[in-house]
Amino acid sequence: MDTVKIERGNCRMIAHRGASALEAENTVAAFVAAANRSYWGIETDVRVTKDGKYAISHDDTLTRMAGVELKVEEATLAELQAVRLFDKTGKTRSDLVVPTLEDYISVCHRYGKRSVLELKGDIAPEHVAGILDVIESAGHFEDTVFISFRPQNLLNVKKLRPMAEAQLLPSENAEWVMKYCLENRIGLDIHHTYLTPEIVEMVHKAGLLVNCWTVDTPAYAARAIGMGVDFITTNTLE
Repeated sequence: MDTVKIERGNCRMIAHRGASALEAENTVAAFVAAANRSYWGIETDVRVTKDGKYAISHDDTLTRMAGVELKVEEATLAELQAVRLFDKTGKTRSDLVVPTLEDYISVCHRYGKRSVLELKGDIAPEHVAGILDVIESAGHFEDTVFISFRPQNLLNVKKLRPMAEAQLLPSENAEWVMKYCLENRIGLDIHHTYLTPEIVEMVHKAGLLVNCWTVDTPAYAARAIGMGVDFITTNTLE
């Protein structure tokens, strides 16, 4: 198994949930697989557990990843890590467990990769602060980009750390999205089907950056690169 190599020019590639085409998404195995390749950054998702820990999981339950009806926010970290996750063949594997934020940051920091961290759901300000503390303690703050579908999460990040790099994940291509980004000096992380040359130009004129997701074919990548995006988030390309 391997990724699909493309001509990317100056565009920086981000591994979506780690090298998720090769290893189970959002696991240490996927992060290490991405770290051993040419990716600029590694993207993942963080949630707050019942006992106030920071667990890595895209979904709000472990149903898809482990066949277990366990809600991340309603479980303790120990309960989550007692579950073994499926590998790419659909079988459980002893090394595949829900990672902590510390696990993820450790891999990124050791291998010199940027962290692209999605704040999932509405995260309370005190936990935004806690997440920032974990990253700063690892010496990785300047190498982290914060992304979220929830605008308030990013405002809370910027309130605590005004110099933090942040990008909004919009679920629609609406006027308020650009207004929010430009007024708050927050970059754009947009689904590639919403991309237009006009959007890229507007964001760049404001001195901000454009990321796009999830781009998994060379043709879609060529289209995005042709528009001048700064980053591509992908499961399969490199």
